Amino acid sequence: MAGKNFAESRRYVLAASLFGALLLTNLSGCTIGPAPYAPRADGNSYGYSDERLADNRFRVTYVGTVSTPRDVVENYLLFRSAQVTEAAGFSAFLFDARDTKSHTTYFTDVEGFGGYPHRHFGWYWDPFPDVEASRPVTRYEAYAEIVMLTTEQAKAEPRALGAHDVIDRLGPQILPPPPATTPQTHA
Repeated sequence: MAGKNFAESRRYVLAASLFGALLLTNLSGCTIGPAPYAPRADGNSYGYSDERLADNRFRVTYVGTVSTPRDVVENYLLFRSAQVTEAAGFSAFLFDARDTKSHTTYFTDVEGFGGYPHRHFGWYWDPFPDVEASRPVTRYEAYAEIVMLTTEQAKAEPRALGAHDVIDRLGPQILPPPPATTPQTHA
Protein backbone atom coordinates (compact mmCIF):
# COMPACT_ATOMS: atom_id res chain seq x y z
CA MET A 1 0.00 0.00 0.00
CA ALA A 2 2.82 2.38 0.85
CA GLY A 3 4.35 1.81 -2.60
CA LYS A 4 1.08 2.82 -4.27
CA ASN A 5 0.87 6.13 -2.35
CA PHE A 6 4.50 6.86 -3.15
CA ALA A 7 3.83 6.24 -6.86
CA GLU A 8 0.77 8.51 -6.75
CA SER A 9 2.76 11.25 -5.03
CA ARG A 10 5.47 10.98 -7.68
CA ARG A 11 2.85 11.36 -10.43
CA TYR A 12 1.47 14.48 -8.77
CA VAL A 13 4.92 15.99 -8.37
CA LEU A 14 5.76 15.12 -11.98
CA ALA A 15 2.48 16.64 -13.23
CA ALA A 16 3.07 19.81 -11.17
CA SER A 17 6.63 20.10 -12.52
CA LEU A 18 5.43 19.66 -16.09
CA PHE A 19 2.70 22.28 -15.58
CA GLY A 20 5.27 24.70 -14.14
CA ALA A 21 7.62 24.17 -17.10
CA LEU A 22 4.78 24.78 -19.57
CA LEU A 23 3.73 27.91 -17.70
CA LEU A 24 7.28 29.31 -17.79
CA THR A 25 7.56 28.51 -21.49
CA ASN A 26 4.32 30.40 -22.22
CA LEU A 27 5.29 33.36 -20.06
CA SER A 28 8.67 33.70 -21.75
CA GLY A 29 6.86 34.52 -25.01
CA CYS A 30 5.27 37.64 -23.47
CA THR A 31 6.47 41.11 -24.40
CA ILE A 32 8.86 42.38 -21.74
CA GLY A 33 9.75 46.04 -21.61
CA PRO A 34 8.00 48.94 -23.29
CA ALA A 35 5.87 48.03 -26.28
CA PRO A 36 7.57 48.60 -29.62
CA TYR A 37 6.22 51.36 -31.83
CA ALA A 38 4.21 49.33 -34.31
CA PRO A 39 0.68 49.00 -35.66
CA ARG A 40 -1.73 47.02 -33.52
CA ALA A 41 -1.80 43.64 -35.22
CA ASP A 42 -4.22 40.74 -34.80
CA GLY A 43 -3.34 38.88 -31.63
CA ASN A 44 -1.43 41.83 -30.11
CA SER A 45 -2.91 43.84 -27.29
CA TYR A 46 -0.53 46.76 -27.92
CA GLY A 47 0.31 49.15 -30.75
CA TYR A 48 -1.24 52.03 -32.63
CA SER A 49 -4.31 52.31 -34.81
CA ASP A 50 -5.91 55.19 -36.66
CA GLU A 51 -9.19 55.79 -38.39
CA ARG A 52 -10.16 58.57 -40.79
CA LEU A 53 -13.31 60.34 -39.59
CA ALA A 54 -13.39 63.15 -42.19
CA ASP A 55 -11.10 64.67 -44.82
CA ASN A 56 -9.11 66.51 -42.15
CA ARG A 57 -9.94 64.49 -39.00
CA PHE A 58 -8.58 61.19 -37.61
CA ARG A 59 -8.99 59.14 -34.44
CA VAL A 60 -5.57 57.88 -33.29
CA THR A 61 -5.04 55.31 -30.51
CA TYR A 62 -1.97 53.81 -28.87
CA VAL A 63 -2.16 50.94 -26.34
CA GLY A 64 0.93 49.99 -24.35
CA THR A 65 1.93 46.84 -22.50
CA VAL A 66 2.09 46.62 -18.71
CA SER A 67 5.77 47.61 -19.02
CA THR A 68 5.10 50.76 -21.05
CA PRO A 69 5.06 53.90 -18.89
CA ARG A 70 2.29 56.45 -19.33
CA ASP A 71 4.58 59.14 -20.78
CA VAL A 72 5.85 56.71 -23.44
CA VAL A 73 2.28 55.79 -24.43
CA GLU A 74 1.40 59.49 -24.72
CA ASN A 75 4.57 60.24 -26.75
CA TYR A 76 3.77 57.36 -29.14
CA LEU A 77 0.25 58.79 -29.60
CA LEU A 78 1.68 62.25 -30.32
CA PHE A 79 4.24 60.80 -32.74
CA ARG A 80 1.62 58.73 -34.59
CA SER A 81 -0.65 61.79 -34.84
CA ALA A 82 2.19 63.69 -36.54
CA GLN A 83 2.85 60.79 -38.94
CA VAL A 84 -0.83 60.55 -39.87
CA THR A 85 -0.94 64.30 -40.47
CA GLU A 86 2.02 64.22 -42.85
CA ALA A 87 0.75 61.12 -44.65
CA ALA A 88 -2.57 62.90 -45.26
CA GLY A 89 -0.72 65.84 -46.84
CA PHE A 90 -1.14 68.38 -44.04
CA SER A 91 1.56 70.28 -42.18
CA ALA A 92 0.03 70.69 -38.70
CA PHE A 93 -2.60 69.28 -36.36
CA LEU A 94 -4.35 70.00 -33.11
CA PHE A 95 -6.12 67.83 -30.60
CA ASP A 96 -9.89 68.16 -30.59
CA ALA A 97 -10.24 65.50 -27.88
CA ARG A 98 -7.57 63.55 -26.05
CA ASP A 99 -7.43 61.21 -23.05
CA THR A 100 -5.29 58.52 -21.45
CA LYS A 101 -6.99 55.63 -19.67
CA SER A 102 -5.36 53.28 -17.20
CA HIS A 103 -6.35 49.63 -16.80
CA THR A 104 -5.13 48.13 -13.51
CA THR A 105 -5.09 44.41 -12.74
CA TYR A 106 -3.99 42.87 -9.46
CA PHE A 107 -1.79 39.78 -9.38
CA THR A 108 -1.32 37.68 -6.27
CA ASP A 109 1.90 35.81 -5.70
CA VAL A 110 1.65 32.78 -3.40
CA GLU A 111 4.80 31.59 -1.70
CA GLY A 112 4.94 28.32 0.11
CA PHE A 113 3.91 24.79 -0.59
CA GLY A 114 0.11 25.04 -1.02
CA GLY A 115 -0.53 21.28 -1.15
CA TYR A 116 0.55 18.03 0.47
CA PRO A 117 0.18 14.29 -0.03
CA HIS A 118 -1.84 12.36 2.55
CA ARG A 119 -0.94 8.79 3.39
CA HIS A 120 -4.41 7.31 2.94
CA PHE A 121 -6.46 9.86 1.00
CA GLY A 122 -4.27 11.13 -1.85
CA TRP A 123 -3.33 14.75 -2.55
CA TYR A 124 -4.89 17.63 -0.58
CA TRP A 125 -4.80 21.37 -1.22
CA ASP A 126 -3.70 23.58 1.66
CA PRO A 127 -6.22 26.48 1.81
CA PHE A 128 -3.77 28.54 3.91
CA PRO A 129 -0.57 29.12 1.91
CA ASP A 130 2.46 30.54 3.67
CA VAL A 131 2.61 34.06 2.17
CA GLU A 132 0.46 36.00 -0.28
CA ALA A 133 1.41 39.32 -1.83
CA SER A 134 -0.78 41.27 -4.26
CA ARG A 135 0.64 43.81 -6.66
CA PRO A 136 -1.05 46.12 -9.13
CA VAL A 137 -0.08 46.08 -12.80
CA THR A 138 -1.24 49.01 -14.92
CA ARG A 139 -1.53 49.27 -18.71
CA TYR A 140 -2.17 52.61 -20.44
CA GLU A 141 -4.23 53.42 -23.52
CA ALA A 142 -4.12 56.90 -25.07
CA TYR A 143 -6.47 58.13 -27.76
CA ALA A 144 -7.13 61.40 -29.54
CA GLU A 145 -9.20 62.95 -32.26
CA ILE A 146 -6.97 65.21 -34.31
CA VAL A 147 -7.87 67.96 -36.73
CA MET A 148 -5.29 68.43 -39.47
CA LEU A 149 -4.45 71.91 -40.70
CA THR A 150 -2.81 73.51 -43.70
CA THR A 151 0.15 75.84 -43.16
CA GLU A 152 -2.13 78.90 -43.41
CA GLN A 153 -4.69 77.45 -40.98
CA ALA A 154 -1.91 76.58 -38.51
CA LYS A 155 -0.67 80.18 -38.44
CA ALA A 156 -4.08 81.31 -37.15
CA GLU A 157 -4.36 78.54 -34.52
CA PRO A 158 -2.13 78.89 -31.39
CA ARG A 159 -2.77 75.24 -30.34
CA ALA A 160 -1.46 73.86 -33.66
CA LEU A 161 1.50 71.49 -33.58
CA GLY A 162 3.81 71.25 -36.57
CA ALA A 163 3.87 67.61 -37.66
CA HIS A 164 7.47 67.76 -38.91
CA ASP A 165 8.63 69.38 -35.63
CA VAL A 166 6.97 66.66 -33.54
CA ILE A 167 8.54 63.91 -35.66
CA ASP A 168 11.99 65.51 -35.40
CA ARG A 169 11.79 65.92 -31.62
CA LEU A 170 10.21 62.58 -30.68
CA GLY A 171 11.73 60.37 -33.41
CA PRO A 172 14.93 59.55 -31.45
CA GLN A 173 12.83 58.31 -28.48
CA ILE A 174 10.71 55.87 -30.51
CA LEU A 175 11.58 52.15 -30.17
CA PRO A 176 12.42 50.80 -32.69
CA PRO A 177 13.20 53.95 -34.67
CA PRO A 178 10.58 54.54 -37.35
CA PRO A 179 11.60 54.53 -41.01
CA ALA A 180 12.37 57.94 -42.46
CA THR A 181 9.52 59.55 -44.40
CA THR A 182 9.53 62.53 -46.66
CA PRO A 183 7.19 65.27 -45.43
CA GLN A 184 4.39 66.46 -47.68
CA THR A 185 2.65 69.80 -47.37
CA HIS A 186 -0.90 70.59 -48.21
CA ALA A 187 -1.33 73.99 -49.86
